[in-house]
Amino acid sequence: MTALTLSTAGAATLRADAIVVGVAKGARGPVVAPGAEAVDKAFDGKLAAVLETLGTTGAEGEVIKLPAPSGLKAPVVLAVGLGPVPAKGEAYASEPLRRAAGTAARALSGTKKAGFALPVDETGDIEAVTEGALLGAYAFTAYLGGEKNAKKKGDNGPKLPLAEIALLGAKPRDKAHKAAVERAIALTEEINRARDLINTPPNDLTPEAFAAVATAAGKENGIKVQVLDEKALAKGGYGGILGVGQGSATPPRLVRLAYTHPQAEKTLALVGKGITYDSGGISLKPAGHNETMKCDMSGAAAVFAAVVAAARLGLRVNVTGWLALAENMPSGAATRPGDVLRMYSGKTVEVLNTDAEGRLVLADAITRASEEKPDVIVDVATLTGAMVLALGNRTFGIMSNDDAFRTSVHEIAGEVGEASWPMPLPADLRKGMDSPIADIANMGERMGGGLVAGLFLKEFVGEGITWAHLDIAGPAFHEGAPYGYTPKGGTGSAIRTLVKLAERTAASA
Repeated sequence: MTALTLSTAGAATLRADAIVVGVAKGARGPVVAPGAEAVDKAFDGKLAAVLETLGTTGAEGEVIKLPAPSGLKAPVVLAVGLGPVPAKGEAYASEPLRRAAGTAARALSGTKKAGFALPVDETGDIEAVTEGALLGAYAFTAYLGGEKNAKKKGDNGPKLPLAEIALLGAKPRDKAHKAAVERAIALTEEINRARDLINTPPNDLTPEAFAAVATAAGKENGIKVQVLDEKALAKGGYGGILGVGQGSATPPRLVRLAYTHPQAEKTLALVGKGITYDSGGISLKPAGHNETMKCDMSGAAAVFAAVVAAARLGLRVNVTGWLALAENMPSGAATRPGDVLRMYSGKTVEVLNTDAEGRLVLADAITRASEEKPDVIVDVATLTGAMVLALGNRTFGIMSNDDAFRTSVHEIAGEVGEASWPMPLPADLRKGMDSPIADIANMGERMGGGLVAGLFLKEFVGEGITWAHLDIAGPAFHEGAPYGYTPKGGTGSAIRTLVKLAERTAASA
């Protein structure tokens, strides 16, 4: 993990390999952002003019490296675009700062130390820049031999992340500034751990292996962990989880993580879909759709990270995480289309498509979570391709049995910089899941398939419990080129939203 510290040094005097400055898009050309005054002075007040000559506009995502003038200790200046200059009297928004810091950190891969001289007038700015820089500096190198195979300057191939960040402009002795950095570090470390899990090949991250990671993290952070193996699942009647996992040589698990605070008045239950590999089962996925299916446990990774982050931050709320872990494989023992499963709730489900497996494991976990009567249940899942078709690759959908809560989750996601959109649960779509031989089928109408999945899950939520479903199928795994603080591969989608929801729940008690 990249080290980050608050530095009392100035941009001109800091000994580093590079100094990062912000440049915004003004009406008449690029504008040097606050925080870079000393750097601009070293350019005789002409940094904006130099950048404009080189084609810089200040648009978000732009990045350019310049040789530093003699007035700076660092040999390189890296200018990163912040987007439009804020209106008069307004500050830079958190998300542009977060993305700019991430872009800069990625551009400095292979570098030992950089000073970040971005606008940090407010505590929220400090937190945003810290988050963006540490998320942008992420790299998954576990299967590259780590430092042995990481490339050095001049070599081709993957580079180690930026090793050290000195955040300039904040006050190391200011309690609020220090707390903002500590929160951001705890949060980003857990997001990056979730990214590692998502990126881990499925031959290594089996349900049993994921459960072991959760158990170890629980011991480290004072979280109670209970793991139900295949025998305990069978004894307990978890027909959904067992039905999905029965075709695999690696049996399923249900993991319960419980963080409790002695002064907590409310309990938040989080449920994550943890399909460590999804072949589609007997309803095998077509060619070209299997290669990234190690990411089908991203919901469980998000829940795991959120519970650990809540514990590390000492939030005054009880947070329980449920990881529904299974591998969906075809074999002679696999569940077949046409089979009927008896779920943990006692309801029977006719399986019409074994590739609609996520809702089956979630249903069991949601039922179990409901038994503890939490104030709120939120499930997170890479659930449907239909949601990707509806909202694209960067936005997750939110469904709920409570419109006000759905709106609240949407607003929280926007506050932390995660794109989301509220989706309905049309009652007329429920009829499509009627089964002639079971209580419900796991498939309904093809059109509106993401909403159908939400309606299926709603059937298993305990009476009177507020519930929301986050379908993160689009943003959970990024297959394109990195941008901002978003890497190629696992992203850690929804974790920031879940942690902020836990903080908001604690504050409302």
